[in-house]
Amino acid sequence: MRTSTSRTRRYRVTGAALASVVALATLTSCAEEPEGAGGKSGDGITVGLTYTPNIQFAPFYAAAEKGYYKDAGLHVTLRHHGAAEDLFGALKSGKEDVVYAGGDEMLQARSKNVPIVDIATFYQKYPVGLIVPKDSGIRKPEDLKGRKIGTPGPFGETYFGLLALLKEGGLSAKDAKIQNIGFTQQAALTGKKVDGVMGYLNNDAIAFKEAGTSVRSITLDSGAEGEPLVGVGLGAKKDTLDKRGDEMKKFVDASLRGMQYVMDHPDDAIELSQKYVPSLRGEKQQKNARAVLKATTPLLKNDQGEVGVNDPQTWTRMADFMYGQGLLEKTVTPEDAYDNAYLPKS
Repeated sequence: MRTSTSRTRRYRVTGAALASVVALATLTSCAEEPEGAGGKSGDGITVGLTYTPNIQFAPFYAAAEKGYYKDAGLHVTLRHHGAAEDLFGALKSGKEDVVYAGGDEMLQARSKNVPIVDIATFYQKYPVGLIVPKDSGIRKPEDLKGRKIGTPGPFGETYFGLLALLKEGGLSAKDAKIQNIGFTQQAALTGKKVDGVMGYLNNDAIAFKEAGTSVRSITLDSGAEGEPLVGVGLGAKKDTLDKRGDEMKKFVDASLRGMQYVMDHPDDAIELSQKYVPSLRGEKQQKNARAVLKATTPLLKNDQGEVGVNDPQTWTRMADFMYGQGLLEKTVTPEDAYDNAYLPKS
């Protein structure tokens, strides 16, 4: 639901949060949210959740409210970034121990010498797509040639997803008329300033429909070769993992339990999230939250029904793709960028 800075996620979710068209809350940073979310342990674990508190972060809210962090002996602080904060800034400075970010964003950070490792990928299917009017002549990536396509800017998951769609259609960024429209997807598309906009399938696409605009979404092909991008997950620095590996394993397990709870009990998840997102007490906002969670659930499991896993082939494809697109400052060894050892044993 998420950029190389914290500018998009996020409904960003994150990730989320955020500057998106259906942000459900007016809170910024973590000033009004509970600081503690568990029992006592070591130095505690501070989790960076980008931008505004939002239903997209329900797995973390559920893990806190259901006592999963406390049961694991962890003291977890859920911290929402400020609007202008760099996505990985607090992680680099040590203010955060874990950050919720796209695997592609983490790979980009590694190319800038940030030793971040993805220890659990939440979004098993990439959540971004091209949103077009229902009657649009754009039906496949090849149709993007010469079209005006709006994206928040040349950064983050929406931009990465656009480049991937273009490549899938045998095109480059020069073959389409890419326009940086900020977070004005609805106005740009309904005002016919662009032919399509990049957005989150479980957020922006829902906002269009709730506004009465009939749209379709064109997504990345996840066929034989699979998607070339890794969605949002949990990232921690290598030295943190080396020093606090057992705690990180407990944290991942508790967070994935929270995610499973949200999938199994969406209405309860919305209710308990109200503590963190006060605007969810409104009927309209709750209806939107249900739609967001319904659209999110299919994205959280891979074809084998697994959650949290990092697929080695997808990471390799992504590293090749991003380097070829000039999105990495230097080559990155994909095997160093993720580690499935922190996932719960099946």
